[in-house]
Amino acid sequence: MNAVAHPDARPDLHRPGVGAVLVSTWRVGTPERQRAAVEAIRKAWESRAWPDLGLLSYSVLAGTDGDTLLHYSQWTGQGAYDDFVRTYRDDRNAEIDAAVPGIERVELRRYGPIHRSTVRGATSTGELPGIVVIVEADFDPSDAGRREEWVDGVFAALDEDAVTRPAPGGISGQFHLSTDGGRVLNYAEWESERAHEEWLADDAPLSEAWARVRHHPALTGGRVRRYAPALSLSAGA
Repeated sequence: MNAVAHPDARPDLHRPGVGAVLVSTWRVGTPERQRAAVEAIRKAWESRAWPDLGLLSYSVLAGTDGDTLLHYSQWTGQGAYDDFVRTYRDDRNAEIDAAVPGIERVELRRYGPIHRSTVRGATSTGELPGIVVIVEADFDPSDAGRREEWVDGVFAALDEDAVTRPAPGGISGQFHLSTDGGRVLNYAEWESERAHEEWLADDAPLSEAWARVRHHPALTGGRVRRYAPALSLSAGA
């Protein structure tokens, strides 16, 4: 089987059989190098047979900061990724590095399948999401059980927003829990970067529900970054 690129550059977030999700970040430096790295990834993968080791999809998103790339891959289990690393990863990375020297591989995190998700409606234009907002919330791994409590709090705040502070450009959110106990990742789809910026710029007073989320006692840090879908690959016929 060969690797096939999806026209919409978007993974099937709720496809069956996903037992693990791997998320990594690369820093490449400039928008030109972002585009070159995405093209190098495409060539390296499309020129090889799809690794039949439990890899279900591999997607790349380009940061609106003009510097970073986010990699989001779906696997049948954590062991499937380890098998891929032992057998298939190095030659692909070597080809990519030859095309775009100096890539900094910043971080790799392992997550379980989607813990909770929400769908807030279709886009106003009926088009596919134009932007993905990645929200990372960090916790003390020794207090990992508080992460579920925090996610439940986010959902309570979103339910309240649906009445008092609607987000017409928000489409969906997928919450993952890291296997090391230290992070929650929300993969949130939005109609556009502008829609997300306008929602953030709403100057309404912070609700009690959101205050509990932002000041949760187990929360140790977090960050929000925006990405544009760039490439999504899966096995072809």
